[in-house]
Amino acid sequence: MNETLDSVLGAIGNTPLVRLDRLVRHHGCAGTILAKLDHLNPGFSKKDRAALGVVEAAEREGALQPGQTVVELTSGNMGTGLAIVCGIKGYPFVAVMSKGNSPERARMMAALGAEVVLVDQLPDSRPGEVSGADLAEVDRVATQLTADKAAFRADQFRRRGNPDAHEHMTGPEIWRQCGGNLDAFCDFVGSGGTLAGTSKFLRAQNPQIKCYPVEPAGAAVLAGQKVTRAEHPIQGGGYVMDDLDFLRGLEWDGFLQIDGDTAREITRDLARLEGIFAGFSAGANVAGALELLKGPHRGQTVAVVICDSGLKYLSTDLFP
Repeated sequence: MNETLDSVLGAIGNTPLVRLDRLVRHHGCAGTILAKLDHLNPGFSKKDRAALGVVEAAEREGALQPGQTVVELTSGNMGTGLAIVCGIKGYPFVAVMSKGNSPERARMMAALGAEVVLVDQLPDSRPGEVSGADLAEVDRVATQLTADKAAFRADQFRRRGNPDAHEHMTGPEIWRQCGGNLDAFCDFVGSGGTLAGTSKFLRAQNPQIKCYPVEPAGAAVLAGQKVTRAEHPIQGGGYVMDDLDFLRGLEWDGFLQIDGDTAREITRDLARLEGIFAGFSAGANVAGALELLKGPHRGQTVAVVICDSGLKYLSTDLFP
């Protein structure tokens, strides 16, 4: 039987689901964490799914014309996914990214054929810590480029192809792989697409499954907390945005806050104890799952997504 793929796009999704038993024991918890290894996607992140979902939805709807330029703001992962998808499908792609994100991401997007536009951080911002205000400046530049180039704006914060990809791919994969044996799911919030789409599918299978947003400590606006530190090292989310389109009207079973030091510690534990070389947000997700096992889900099973690869953070302080 021929098992070859027509392109690398066929390799997006169907990533493994792995038990983190060693890490759970190390932290003295009772229960199971199931980690969806989306850092093994072709672009080394879960955003490959959203990129493919957004582009293919736009093609179906006639919003994206053959050969038209695609523009998107990115922390690096959505841009990498779009660089791959657009390269295969023949669309020029322009990625607009804050200089506060790790330079490995920009180099990877450029290697994949993207034009990368780097935007200066605001004067008070710290390198490696992209705030909501920094992201707003990136959005301004991306909006102008979209107009100048008569481009299609992929707009991962508003295009339904983002959460739909997780509702139709990530959620069903997790459900099938764990045989429906699942009590909770949590995810670090960037655009909200993974949390919204995956939660929608899992709850449709079993309304008793609890779902939780993960936010940075000090920037937990979804939890209704006062913002005391908008800047944090967990790249790819936590932008202090309380009006995310995909999360409107959705109910949550609680809210989790993880500080940068904890995310860093758990990311290192993932590498050392489980052989999973991941990024900051994966550490935040697993840290959130550990909190659930210490609290309302003691002895139960919690699923998380390993959002991206540690290879994208070698210039940061994530790994000593």
